[in-house]
Amino acid sequence: MAQAAAALPGSTGKSKISQALAYIAWSVLVVLAIGFILKYVFHYYLNYNPTAYNPYWARRAGLLLHISGGTLALLTAPWQFFTGLRGESMSAHRWTGRIFLIGVAMGVTGATYLALTTTFGWAWGFGIMGLAIAWLTTTGMAWYAIRQGLVQIHKRWMIRAYVVTFAFVTFRVFNDYGPTSHLKPPNDLAITLAWACWVVPLAITELIFHLKDMRKALPGRA
Repeated sequence: MAQAAAALPGSTGKSKISQALAYIAWSVLVVLAIGFILKYVFHYYLNYNPTAYNPYWARRAGLLLHISGGTLALLTAPWQFFTGLRGESMSAHRWTGRIFLIGVAMGVTGATYLALTTTFGWAWGFGIMGLAIAWLTTTGMAWYAIRQGLVQIHKRWMIRAYVVTFAFVTFRVFNDYGPTSHLKPPNDLAITLAWACWVVPLAITELIFHLKDMRKALPGRA
């Protein structure tokens, strides 16, 4: 049935449209990630002093490890998806995957240190630790799936891992822009966003996955 469906007139066209939309979506994410890095991450690289780091100066090693790993993961993952969509350059795909793993390992280590030594209260630290665990879990599952040769499962877990990685951008967007940036008190907003920045996007991702599975399960779509 799957082979027959692939041979239908229009199925190739739909596949090309879906691939084009995927490229556009990932291109938008890359632009947002680069904008985030230029505005927020480079601030710490270019201004290495107590004033710029403020409360993080005493823990700057952990902060730099965290943001450097996050930056590496943010910029590497899209190339994973580009090469994965094309089904080409698999050697490059594997190497970018390894770099992504290194970035996540750095980011999680830094985040764990910052969560355990936070000066912003236990609720904020707990939120950051939750993000670190989600980041490690989704990435670990993607790695385990591909080690077992489960390519489609690997793809889904990689999407989940990047959704969690992108939480750094999501947090800043809602914390600094739009209606949510005016919510008071700021500490409550930050604690809420520490969870919402990855839980909400991940929930939407799961909904999309399940809707796609339900559509495939409908009679005549197998």
